[in-house]
Amino acid sequence: MTSRTVQDTGTAVPFSRLASSVVSDLGTTTTTGLTATEASRRLAADGPNDLPSAPAVPAWRRLLSQLNDPLIHLLLVAVVISAAAWALEGSHGVPVDSLVILAVVILNAVIGLVQESKAADAVAALSEMTRATSTVLRDGSRLVVPSSELVVGDVLLLSEGDQVGADARLLETATLRVVESSLTGEAEAVTKTPDPVGPDTDLADRTCMVYRGTAVAQGTGRAVVVATGADTEMGAIAQMLESVEEEPTPLQKEIHQISRMLGVIVVVIAVVVVSTLLALASDRSAETVIQALLLGVSLAVAAVPEGLPAILSVVLALGVQRLALHRAVVKKLTSVETLGSASVICSDKTGTLTRSQMTVQEVVTASGTAVVTGTGYAPTGQVAPDADRDGRPDPEPLAGALADEVTVVLSGGAMASDAELSVTDEVWSVIGDPTEGAFLVAERKLGTDGSRQGRFTRVGEIPFTSERKMMSVLYSDARHGTILVSKGAPDVLLERCTRVRVDGTATVLDEKLATRLTNHVTDMSGRALRTLAVAYRVLSQEEAERVSAISHGTGAGGTTAAAEAPGSPQTTGSAHSPSVTAAVPADAPAERSDLSDLEHDLVMAGVVGIIDPPRPEAATAVAEAHRAGVRVLMITGDHPATAGRIAADLGLAERGARVVTGRELSTMDENALDAAVAEANVYARVAPEHKMRIVHALRSQGHTVSMTGDGVNDAPALRAADIGVAMGITGTQVTKEAAAMVLADDNFATIVDAVREGRRIFDNIKKFLRFLLSSNMGEVLTVFSGVVLAGAIGLSQNSGTDVVLPLLATQILWINLVTDSGPALAMGVDPSVEDVMGRPPRKPDDRVVDGTMWVGVLLVGAVMAAATLGTLDLFLPGGLIQTSLSTDDLDTARTAAFTTLVLAQLFNTLNSRSERVSAFSHLFVNKWLWGSVLLAVLLQVAVVEVPLLQTAFSTRSLDLTHWAVVVTMASLVLWADELRKVVARVLA
Repeated sequence: MTSRTVQDTGTAVPFSRLASSVVSDLGTTTTTGLTATEASRRLAADGPNDLPSAPAVPAWRRLLSQLNDPLIHLLLVAVVISAAAWALEGSHGVPVDSLVILAVVILNAVIGLVQESKAADAVAALSEMTRATSTVLRDGSRLVVPSSELVVGDVLLLSEGDQVGADARLLETATLRVVESSLTGEAEAVTKTPDPVGPDTDLADRTCMVYRGTAVAQGTGRAVVVATGADTEMGAIAQMLESVEEEPTPLQKEIHQISRMLGVIVVVIAVVVVSTLLALASDRSAETVIQALLLGVSLAVAAVPEGLPAILSVVLALGVQRLALHRAVVKKLTSVETLGSASVICSDKTGTLTRSQMTVQEVVTASGTAVVTGTGYAPTGQVAPDADRDGRPDPEPLAGALADEVTVVLSGGAMASDAELSVTDEVWSVIGDPTEGAFLVAERKLGTDGSRQGRFTRVGEIPFTSERKMMSVLYSDARHGTILVSKGAPDVLLERCTRVRVDGTATVLDEKLATRLTNHVTDMSGRALRTLAVAYRVLSQEEAERVSAISHGTGAGGTTAAAEAPGSPQTTGSAHSPSVTAAVPADAPAERSDLSDLEHDLVMAGVVGIIDPPRPEAATAVAEAHRAGVRVLMITGDHPATAGRIAADLGLAERGARVVTGRELSTMDENALDAAVAEANVYARVAPEHKMRIVHALRSQGHTVSMTGDGVNDAPALRAADIGVAMGITGTQVTKEAAAMVLADDNFATIVDAVREGRRIFDNIKKFLRFLLSSNMGEVLTVFSGVVLAGAIGLSQNSGTDVVLPLLATQILWINLVTDSGPALAMGVDPSVEDVMGRPPRKPDDRVVDGTMWVGVLLVGAVMAAATLGTLDLFLPGGLIQTSLSTDDLDTARTAAFTTLVLAQLFNTLNSRSERVSAFSHLFVNKWLWGSVLLAVLLQVAVVEVPLLQTAFSTRSLDLTHWAVVVTMASLVLWADELRKVVARVLA
């Protein structure tokens, strides 16, 4: 029988069964573990303890995927049509149009591939870590093996700092506490015992289990592996990702819509042009038909903004790079715009909105209350009196009785700890239980940690258990002999206290003072602070000798405790000593230490309030999101009271607002769920499937949803959302792979920066789309109207042919090369000319190219065509406009018209920067735009004036009069659109 079969049939719910029964079914023993031979056999049968992952996509497939875009398909059709037209004309020279468009397609694919490869490398760099290992018993010996080689039935040996390598049933524990925030979302370490729980117990409350990817914060334990690989809780979540299909981003949907629209326009243009030319032609010979077809195809190809895909890719890539400066890694180019259209941001709490660093905020003693400022593990802040209990430090420094009592509380809490506070490269961290680390940080802020150095020697410990709800440590004190320091639930410690410390003296704890302390605890709990009390007493000589005897009889591991060194600038913590209580074995009553009877007649020092505080920048980021019309939801696995408190502190919800729990969500039908997500902003005690239901409900209501998180439990919802955002530092590998964007600094404010950047990118996409479409519309209307009106404007009289073009094919190609590249790209990096965060998010059904833009496109295109043909008519004899200037030959007049159209498109760059804001607003903020315009002007002057280029483009030199007329006529585009904007602003 393989281990997988045993797992499937014997331990479906191992947490509800006696540990001995689970061990028996798995064919292993608690004392020797598996044999090496059996472990190898099970590894071969079940496979490595790895999570399932998609195979790497080869580079050639990733390159081809860049071509899977409707607009690229349209351009490839244009390549084929252009090549066919070149062949029909006799295959003279090279097919310039086809080669240029093909080059654009290839450039676009390369840009996309390179940028996404960079993002993949950045995510890999964020995720790099040492290979995980686990300590197991095999053949009765301790053995460190790669976690990927763990098998069902292995006996894990757990100790402080270990990462759990697989799901396992606990067999015995000694003060074991495990941080499960990556799986459940709770920042507080969970106390573990071997005692079974009910079969319907929620994941977060299965205290006899440890799970893959969680971390041991304190103590030791022994557990038997019951699930590996895909069968673990983390594996189940990873498999949920496979059922979540990735949908196109809003931008991809928009580009698809634009491509379809352009495809229709191209066909219509070709049909109308060919039909019109054939209707006007006096001779409908085969040559005339072919000429009409070629002109129709040429105009249709000219209508396609072939530079759009490459410019779009470049603009998105530049946006990705700007976000990288803010420590955000975007894995897919089109995702960078999606956050700009987000109407809801669903955020995890722990590590995202909060720091995932437990922090002492308040200290209550017999003489008053002190507040501790600063958040996180960095010991920056102060401990100051708070006489009016408003949460703000008083201007007077901490002094007198309150200072004495607060010092004892924080030092006592730091002494009753196994945690260590360390700093690496100016980044502070806690090794061990985060709650115990909070005492170390607060003591450092008080500045009294150095006073303990060399004075105390730890000689024993009475461990914490869930039944006792307290723990005690024993120290040899150079001044007072042996002392006992206790830390635990306030109600438990109050029952064991007979005195209270008041200004350095132990005073009788009367009912009035006990009631006042209890009321303070109730108040702090109501504010979602975790409360812990600290008490102490000096042992008698007889008790001290008894402690010494038991401590020195503990055996394994040695008995001499090293003196602590809290004053070290690099590491602060409690000296470790062996516990005087043996590990609690499975299926046996918990053994009380022989010293637990010392925990009586204690002196109450005081109570602290601890919380995982919000990130300082998160409240500002939430307010900015609200200003932008973006709703922020907190979805967490933490306690409802804690979630509500943090949400209120951040401005996510009013104090006392509804907090929807996972149990409530489980009982809701779709209608009730829709009503809940429309109202509530805070969700607590939720499971992964609840998060996905919330995301789906929001999306069904028409919202564009962003989901942020760091734990494995967040991964399916990240994939289901329109854009998933993972934390780079605290985020798990599964979460990073599921996300579209990874925050390298885990900073929620970066998400709001990404929203701003996404909106700016969307505005810039609209800018260059407005520019490209109106400019191409100007070209199409110029050529089409010029052919239709050839007789009226003097073209026919000066040509002598049936069909004459106002512009030559090489000149149209030149216009596209000069104006569709540099200026359009420069608009893609245009700074915002409007307050992008001062407007609501765009609706999913809002089009990039909407009716208002089409009005502008048609107006500007018509004015361009009128100005170009007007210039041509002005300089040609025999047209509608006859002046003293109407004396040019066709080549000179065509050169003037050609230059007018080029300059008109350059004036149009100024128009296109905003739908309503004047072109003269923020006129000189974009140096790239002015540089590209200047370069385009110089190139056009060269085409007109340089003899070699005159031959290539059939141009003639222009005098100052011609240039003055050309510039004046081209500027009509600017003035006409300015008039339209004035009307639009008045109507708005």
